[in-house]
Amino acid sequence: MGNRAISFLVVFVCAMLFTDCSEYYKIQKSGDYMMKFQKAKDYYEYEDYYHAKALLDDVVSVLRGSDKAEESQMLYAYCHYKMHDYTMGAYYFETFYKTFPFSERAEEAYYMNGACYYKDSPRVELDQACSLKAINAMQLYLNKFPQGQYINEANNVIEEMRQKLEEKSYMTAKLYFKLREYQAANVTLKNSLKEFPDSRYREELMYMVVKSNFMLAENSVEDKKAERYQNTVTEYYSFIDEFPQSQYIKEIESMYNQSVEQIKKL
Repeated sequence: MGNRAISFLVVFVCAMLFTDCSEYYKIQKSGDYMMKFQKAKDYYEYEDYYHAKALLDDVVSVLRGSDKAEESQMLYAYCHYKMHDYTMGAYYFETFYKTFPFSERAEEAYYMNGACYYKDSPRVELDQACSLKAINAMQLYLNKFPQGQYINEANNVIEEMRQKLEEKSYMTAKLYFKLREYQAANVTLKNSLKEFPDSRYREELMYMVVKSNFMLAENSVEDKKAERYQNTVTEYYSFIDEFPQSQYIKEIESMYNQSVEQIKKL
C-alpha cells in the first residue's frame, strides 16, 4: 500500500471516529430516553460496552417501572461484566433478581452473579473472599433452580473454587510450619484437615501435625512437655492408621520413639 493510500485510510478512519463521537455526544445530550436506550443496545451489540454503559447510566433509573425496566437493568449488569468490572456486575445481577424475582431471566441473573465472583477470584496466594462468594452464589443458584440450565457450570465453579480454597488453606498452614511457628501451624493444619477432610494434601498435612506437636514439645517449658509429647504420640497413631506405607514413616517413627522415651522420664 502506497503512502497516498495510507494517508487516505488514516483520514477516513479519523473522519469515521469523529462522526461516531459527534453522534454519541448528540445522543448523550438528548432528553429522549427511549432513543438513548435503543442506542445503548446498539452500542452493546457492536461490543462498545463503554458507550453502552455510559448511556445506560442515564436511562436505567428513568426506565424503572416501565416495560423496559428488566431489559435495561440486565443490559446494565452485562455491560459491567463485559468491561471486567465484576464487583459491580455481581451487584447489578443481584439487584436484578431481587427486583424481578419472577422474571424469566431471574435464573440467568442468579447464575451470572456467581459467574462475576468466579471471574473476580484471584490467584491462590491472595485473599480468597471472592472464591468463597462464588461458591455461596452458585450454591444459592443450585438451591433455587435444582433443574436449572446452568447446573453443570455451577457445579464446576464450586468444585474449582473449593480446590482453590483447599490449596490456600494448605499453603497458609505450611507457611507457619516452614517459619517454625509450630503452635500457629498446629492450629491451621488441623483447621485445614477439618475443613477439607478429603484434601489431596492430607498425608503431608498430617505429617506436619505430628512434627509440629513434637517440635512444640521439644521446645516447651518443663510443665508442658509431657502433654505435648503425649499429643505427638496421639497424632502418630492417627497418621500410621491412615498412611502405614508413607514416605514419612521413618521420621514419624523416630519422633514417636523419642516422645515415648521422654514421657517415661517426665
